Amino acid sequence: MKKKICIVTAARAEYGLLRPVINKIMRDGQLEAMVAVTGAHLSPEFGLTAREIEKDGIAIDKKIEILLSADTAPAISKSMGLALIGFSDYFEDKKPDAVLLLGDRYETLAVAVAAMNARVPIFHLYGGETTQGAVDEAIRHAVTKMAYLHFTSTECYRRRVIQMGESPERVFCVGALGVENALHTDYLTKAMLSEELGIDLERPYALVTFHPVTLEEKSAKQQAEAILEALEEFPEWNFIMTKANADRDGRIINRLFEAYASTHRNVKLFSSIGTKRYLSAMRYCRMVIGNSSSGLIEAPSFKAPTINIGDRQLGRIKAESVTDCLPEKSDIVSAMLKADAAIEKGLFKETVNPYGDGNTSDQIVQRMKEALCVSGINLKKVFFDIA
Repeated sequence: MKKKICIVTAARAEYGLLRPVINKIMRDGQLEAMVAVTGAHLSPEFGLTAREIEKDGIAIDKKIEILLSADTAPAISKSMGLALIGFSDYFEDKKPDAVLLLGDRYETLAVAVAAMNARVPIFHLYGGETTQGAVDEAIRHAVTKMAYLHFTSTECYRRRVIQMGESPERVFCVGALGVENALHTDYLTKAMLSEELGIDLERPYALVTFHPVTLEEKSAKQQAEAILEALEEFPEWNFIMTKANADRDGRIINRLFEAYASTHRNVKLFSSIGTKRYLSAMRYCRMVIGNSSSGLIEAPSFKAPTINIGDRQLGRIKAESVTDCLPEKSDIVSAMLKADAAIEKGLFKETVNPYGDGNTSDQIVQRMKEALCVSGINLKKVFFDIA
């Protein structure tokens, strides 16, 4: 009998990373994929991206509605409560042999708690990382302590998970799935991408994604405005912008971006453009601007410079192609000009991505099979003390 692995996805970026793992589980003779979809995937406001999963030929086992029409602190907490209730019922009904969780979103924490209470082993991507500007930091570490198997993106992060008391025998450095996607996606040509997105990509263009810094109080509006003021200094460029995710104050950013895009012909704003188009856009872009993790993890594989704005990604390992700057117009403009000049000098051609070589999903599936089908799982974890 196949071992059932529940894969949970709540947002577009998370699904894009998990897709190669899902596909390999679906083709495996010993494992069965149960894809549970929740959060922003089921919201028209965020592009109803569950349809992208279905278009990829992936069967959705369960859709669990949790998202409220607000992004305040109480609304986020209530969404977590709905996730805890919904997934508690789901795990009781389907009884998966394990659940695979990626990252550090608030939905992930609620699902992890439900799985822990149901005694469903948690396999976690990606512990050990630090993002000091976001609540993701605390969530990620909390899920690490509930998880049984750990898959990290760098050796440094693997050591941190062990430092948190997890046995080295259950912690594996596998690299980042984002790098695998970047290196193995069947890209659109620039002409095809230009036609699909409705924007001229023969002109220099940048890819812009900015999310709220959730440990800062009421900074989203000011920082989003600073980004838009910086873009004004590059009227000869085009900009492909994607909306912020369903985090606290994300809607503030989205409203500002919508108003800006409606009055600027050189800007195209999307709720979601899908993994293939997003990576294709990154492949041909002049640079990546914002504070998305994709600028740190995927962009270096394309030798594309990243302007990393503010503190959301503070603490993460960065390639030399990443330039940190303050969320202020002058600093953003200065960083963009500096990166543009470096491109002309060919300074990013030898960029080395610190997040692996793109052979990640095979390692994850193999380790899960070993745990479920060979060695077995004992949830009575022993705290590992560092000598």
